[in-house]
Formats: sequence, C-alpha cells, structure tokens
Amino acid sequence: MTITPPEMPRLHSAFAQKFGAFFYRLSGWRCQGEIPNVKKLIVAAAPHTSNWDFIIALPIIMSLGVKGTIMMKKEAFIWPIDKVWRWLGFIPTDRSGAGGMVETMVKHFNNSDKLWFVLAPEGTRSLRTQWKSGFLNIAHQADVPVMTVSWDFPTKTITFGPLRKASGDVEKDLAEIRQYFSQFTGRHPHLQG
Repeated sequence: MTITPPEMPRLHSAFAQKFGAFFYRLSGWRCQGEIPNVKKLIVAAAPHTSNWDFIIALPIIMSLGVKGTIMMKKEAFIWPIDKVWRWLGFIPTDRSGAGGMVETMVKHFNNSDKLWFVLAPEGTRSLRTQWKSGFLNIAHQADVPVMTVSWDFPTKTITFGPLRKASGDVEKDLAEIRQYFSQFTGRHPHLQG
C-alpha cells in the first residue's frame, strides 16, 4: 500500500481505514506511485467510463484515510445516505446551474487549511471528445497543483501520477493531461475520449 503523508486531509477514522483496507485487499487491485505531502491540490481522476470506478476507488480512499472533496449531484443526497456522503467529503452540486463553479471552488481553497478536490475531467461516464477545463482554471486561480490518478482495468492498477502546475494556458495543459491519461484503459475503453 502507498504511504500516506501527514499533510494530506484525513478522515480520522480507524474503523473506516480497516473497513476500506479489508475490501481493498479483496478487490485484487493495487496502487502505485507516491501520494504528495501537500495540504491542497486537485485530483484529476481518469479514465472515468463506469460506476465501477467509484466502487473500486472507495475502499482505497478509505484505507488511505484520505478525505477528498468531491462534488456529487444534489439528487444523491437523500436521507440517510446523505450523512455518509458528507462524512466522506462529498458536497452537493446543482448540475443545471451554469458558471460559478470555478469561483466557488477557489473560495473553498482559500478558506480551507487542507483541501483535496477530486473530479473526473471528462465530466461524465459517457464518451466525450471535449473534457471539462474548469479544474485547470481552479488550479491556476487558487495556485494549487493537479495530481493525476488513473484506473487501468487490464492491470487492475490505480496510479498516483505526478503533480502538475497549471500554467494558465488551459488548452496546452489539458492536451498534456489527456495525453498522459491515454496510456491507461478504463472499464469501457470505447467510452474513452
């Protein structure tokens, strides 16, 4: 298992870590790469082609004890599971509202001591030729690095990739990140953009 750094936002639950570690071992998946010792960053996770991505990642997240902030559609926040989502770091979002998400997350970063914001750059599990670029604007404006995390289903490996600094040139940065992710294969490769 990858070593967890002290500056990472933590869940602080020994039970959750043991529970997650048990299911992580059962899954047959493995992790590689290093988790950076930084208080704030954006985690760009891809390729996101299936609901299984989350099911595979959750025990690993719990076993590491990391508390990531993840936006989830507000419709998923129903009682009693809404308490679990919030405890894990999920925040409800209204997908019908346009704009304002970059400013909202920059404020979250500025007002937080520790924050790891997790997202899928594709923005959906469906085939998408255009990826969302808002996370790069957030990274640039909040002056936080981006860490790539990938699922590779043929090898059952999750890779913690290198940290990247957003240059402000969104098209260039996005092209480089997409190129990096092209070496990994999702559960449904035909849905990778």
